[in-house]
Amino acid sequence: MLTGQDGTGIPCLCVTNRKLCRGDFLERIRRIAGREISLKSSGKAAGGSGWETGETGMTADAIVLREKDLTEEEYFFLAEKVLNICGDFAMPCILHTFYRAAKQLGCRRIHLPLDVFGQMEPDVSFDVIGTSVHSVEQARQAVLLGAGYVTAGHVFATDCKKGLPGRGLPFVREVVHAADIPVYGIGGINAANAPSVMKEGASGVCIMSGFMRETSNTGKDA
Repeated sequence: MLTGQDGTGIPCLCVTNRKLCRGDFLERIRRIAGREISLKSSGKAAGGSGWETGETGMTADAIVLREKDLTEEEYFFLAEKVLNICGDFAMPCILHTFYRAAKQLGCRRIHLPLDVFGQMEPDVSFDVIGTSVHSVEQARQAVLLGAGYVTAGHVFATDCKKGLPGRGLPFVREVVHAADIPVYGIGGINAANAPSVMKEGASGVCIMSGFMRETSNTGKDA
């Protein structure tokens, strides 16, 4: 689906969460789309904040506009702005959940929760449909539904799933073996542990906090 365009060669999806964002969200989208935000390993272990800013680290190869707390109308207007920014930089943008809004906006890429994917109206079609899976069985179901890729997680412990242990690298390997489509690891992934996810056969990784929280002043996660 994607080819890593940065120094690491690891295809990377930036998954947004404006509630984690430092500063203006649309300005951050502009910086990510323009590949001004580059994350490199600080040598910390899996589950730690193993990233800092750098010129030759991981940049986003696509942006997934996740903002699930919005109403469909609110999402539509935000997505319209984000799509315009991404278009300026030839950055692929994948809309999330609200497939009717995506259709109205002419976006041909969508990421859907598995239950929404299973109930999607038959007259709606996209060039790329991704979905999230949390078990091998769900991965198999995603393939049967016609998913173009899956995100599998959460791999490592993450503040987004506070108190829940990560499913670990063996889980990534199991999903890769069960699904003959690209698998992207998600959850607690940073520039330090991304290579270990790739070694399990993943086609790429998803990173949220690193892209949302990066600060050009210090280059460190607070």
